Order: sequence, then structure tokens, then C-alpha cells
Amino acid sequence: MKYFFTSESVTEGHPDKMCDKIADKILDSALAQDKNSKMAVEATIKEDLILIYGEAKTNANLDYEKIAKDVVKEIGYTEDFQVLVKVSEQSIEINQAVQKDKTCAGDQGIMFGYATNETDTFMPMPIYYAHLLAKQLTKVRKEDINSPLKPDGKTQVTIEYINDKPKRIDTIIVSSQHINDITQEELHDYIKEKVLEPIIPKELIDKNTKVYINTSGSFTIGGPFGDSGTTGRKIVVDTYGGFSKVGGGCFSSKDPSKVDRSAAYYARYVAKNVVSHNFCDKCEIQLSYAIGKEYPISIYIDTFNTEKIDKEKIYKYIEDNFNFSVDNIIKELDLKRPIYYDLAAYGHFGRKDLNLTWEQIKED
Repeated sequence: MKYFFTSESVTEGHPDKMCDKIADKILDSALAQDKNSKMAVEATIKEDLILIYGEAKTNANLDYEKIAKDVVKEIGYTEDFQVLVKVSEQSIEINQAVQKDKTCAGDQGIMFGYATNETDTFMPMPIYYAHLLAKQLTKVRKEDINSPLKPDGKTQVTIEYINDKPKRIDTIIVSSQHINDITQEELHDYIKEKVLEPIIPKELIDKNTKVYINTSGSFTIGGPFGDSGTTGRKIVVDTYGGFSKVGGGCFSSKDPSKVDRSAAYYARYVAKNVVSHNFCDKCEIQLSYAIGKEYPISIYIDTFNTEKIDKEKIYKYIEDNFNFSVDNIIKELDLKRPIYYDLAAYGHFGRKDLNLTWEQIKED
């Protein structure tokens, strides 16, 4: 059977990702000063206005305005931004439910983790290459002083699958904000040479592969000046590119007591270990939690009929080797560190450029 699957990524200069980066820089700044910070501070951006809002319980001294301005400058925007701040202290009721003798779930909800053996990162191939292309857009823009590229951009990759195995790249789409003084033909040649050729393996390309660059034509107005942005609007980009389900809760802005983040990381950790041990070709794990409870309400495993041992043995392996309590997740994955800013763009999973605890293979 043949089918096609598509995933997209966006650069850190996309307005939604700008807000994710701001939120996670705030979180990192809080954790660096107070590892027990409870944070849920988000951002919204439109044109030159940044709104920072949410709840925090922390001993950290945070200059929200400076953090936000430093982030947008580091991303590559030179405009002067106005920052409005509306942050209150975390609800006492929530804090008492979460912070007991052991850390308990900061909210109810469902989380998913996924892994597949179709790439060496155990990520689906469409999102894997979409992220690499998005990151390359940013790398080229920042390293080449003569680059015509500007911060905002999107990538999209369509893979052809035959009998559930990736065979070739069918379509690549790249859209990048750019300077005024360049023709579309020059831009296309630049992106093909500097972005596509270093990233896409030749063996995945054939004469029928389609490449589309800036299909709308001119793209000189971008970022928050072309669209608005808000923290948490790119959860499919952040996870598995649509190849797996999403729980609905975003990651950025949330400290690890929020199981939307920590349990999703742990579910990926477990799924990756299940696949890496060759128990199945792909694995999706669903977890559910209730606010104030230490352990999950439910654990569900789907191997999509690719299991190579009895499903009961997979459940037993997980039961014997993994502890899904919120307190253990935070400790085992060492999540109270300021590690989140670098995760806020180009995906939270399968990252070769970051040493992530939830990407490690557990010893037998």
C-alpha cells in the first residue's frame, strides 16, 4: 500500500515561536534562580507589542520586559518593541494540590509519547526533515553576513510510504521571509544551495520530487508584523508532526510540575526505549493524570500491530523499568534545570543537537 504523509516546521522567527521562546526564556530565568519555581507565564505578540501574562510562584527576580526584548533581538528582530506585563501569583489552591511531600500533577489531562524506527532519531521522517530544514534556514541567516533571509519562515516535507516504510521525498516546501532587494529566482537558487542541498540526502530525491519555494511570491513582511503570535499554538510542530496524537496541552511556559510537559517527555522516553529494544517498529503511549494526584490515572500502549513480542510483555517491561509518578519523572529526567529555551523551536524530541534525558536509551 502506498500513501503520503506531510509535516511542517517553523523557524524561531515565526510569531508563535517567538512567543514560545519568550515564555521558555522566562521559565529558564526563574529555574536558574529558584529550581522550585512554579511558572505558567505566556506571551502574545502583534506588530511591536508584546503582552506577557500568566501566573508565577517563584523567589526569582524576573525582569520580564528585558527578557522579552533580549529574546526578540537574539532571534533577529531589530525593531523597538513595547512590553506589557500582567503576571499574578499562582493560585493557592493549585499550589497546595501540587506541592505536597512529593510533587503531584499540576493539572488534569492526557499526554502522548511516540517513537518509530524509521529514522535513527526514532522520529517520523516528515517532521525530522521539516525541522532540519527550518533550523538550516536560521543557521544560514545568522552565519552568512550576506544572507538575504530574514527571521520568519516555514518548511514542509511530504514523504511517500510504501507498505508503511518511507521510500522517498515527494514534496518539499520552503517559505522564507527575505530582504526587498532580491529577485525570486535569486532567492530560490540561494535556498536550494544553502538550505536544501546540505540537508536532504540525495537518495531520497528523484526526478519526480517537487520543490516549492515561496509559493506566495514576495515575503518581505513577516514575524509579528505579518501575523500575530501566541505561546502554545504549534503543538503539532513541537511533537511528531501529526504522526501521533497530541494531548492538547502545550509545553512552552510550563514548569515540570505541569504534566502537559513532563509526562509528555516521559511518554516519549518510554516509547523510544520500547522501540529501541526492538519490541515493535512504532509505539504510542497515552498517559492521563488528575490534579493533585501523584500517579497516572491510566496508561495505554498502541504498537499499531508492529509488535514483535506479546503486548503483555511490553507492558511488563514498562512496569518493571519505568515509574510514572510526577515526582519521579521530574527527578529521573532532571527537569528542574534551565533547559527549555533551546527546545522552544525545532521540536522537543529527536534532537541530536541537545543532550536530552528523555532521548536516552535506558540500560537493561
